[in-house]
Amino acid sequence: MGVRNIKLTISYDGVDYSGWQYQPGKHTIQGELQKAISELTGFLTKVNGASRTDAGVSAAGQVANIVINSPIPINNLTKAINHRLPRDIVVIEAVQVDKDFDSSSSAKSKLYRYRIFTGKNRNVLQNRNSWHRPGSLDCGTMDTAAKMLVGTYDFKSFAAAADKRETSVRTVTRCDVACEDKWIYVDIEADRFLYNMVRNIVGTLVEIGRGRWKPEKIKEILAAKDRKAAGPIAPPEGLCLIKIDY
Repeated sequence: MGVRNIKLTISYDGVDYSGWQYQPGKHTIQGELQKAISELTGFLTKVNGASRTDAGVSAAGQVANIVINSPIPINNLTKAINHRLPRDIVVIEAVQVDKDFDSSSSAKSKLYRYRIFTGKNRNVLQNRNSWHRPGSLDCGTMDTAAKMLVGTYDFKSFAAAADKRETSVRTVTRCDVACEDKWIYVDIEADRFLYNMVRNIVGTLVEIGRGRWKPEKIKEILAAKDRKAAGPIAPPEGLCLIKIDY
C-alpha cells in the first residue's frame, strides 16, 4: 500500500493530562496517541499535532497527521487506534491526505470555546470542563469588549511572558460572548494564537463583566503591549479547542 499521510481528527478530555505535547515521564495526549499508533503499526510513529493545547485543556476537534507505511485500510484505522487509547481520548476520523499536508502549517484558523458557570453551586456533571465562577457577570458588556478584539492587532498583552515568538501580531476573526441561563460561552477564532492568549483574554473579559473595567479598557490593554496590563489568566479546564479549518 506504500507510505501514506493520514489526517486524524481527535477529541479528548484534557483535564488529567499535562497538555498535548509529549514530555518524558508525563501523561500527555500526544504521548498516548504515539504509544497507541506505534503499537498498531509496529514502528515508532510521530503524531504531528496542529495545536499544542496546555495542561488541563480539552479538544472537540484537534487535528494531527501521521506518516505510516501500514496495510491497515483507512476505514479500519480509527477503530484500530481507538481500541488502544484510554477512554478520554478518541480519534473521530482518519482520512488520507496529500503528502504535503501538515496539520500545523497548513491550518488557516482555529476556534476555541471557553465555558464559565456562574451558579452558586458547582455543576457536578460538567464541572471538569468549565470554570465555576459564582456571581453575576454582565454578558452584554463582555461581548462589547470582545468585539474590540476582532481584527489584526499586536496581542502581546494577552501572551504569557514566556512566549518568545518573533511576532505577537495575530488576526482574530471572531470573538463572541453568549449567555444561556447561568452559563457564559466565549468563542474566539483566529489565524493563530499566542501561548495562553485565549485564557488571558477570558480572564480580562471577566474583569470587565464584573464591573472592574469598562469595555474600552481593551484598547488600552492592546496598546500597552504588556502582559501586566491585562486581567488574570482563566483556569485551563474551561477551555476547549472546537475546530481547525484548512
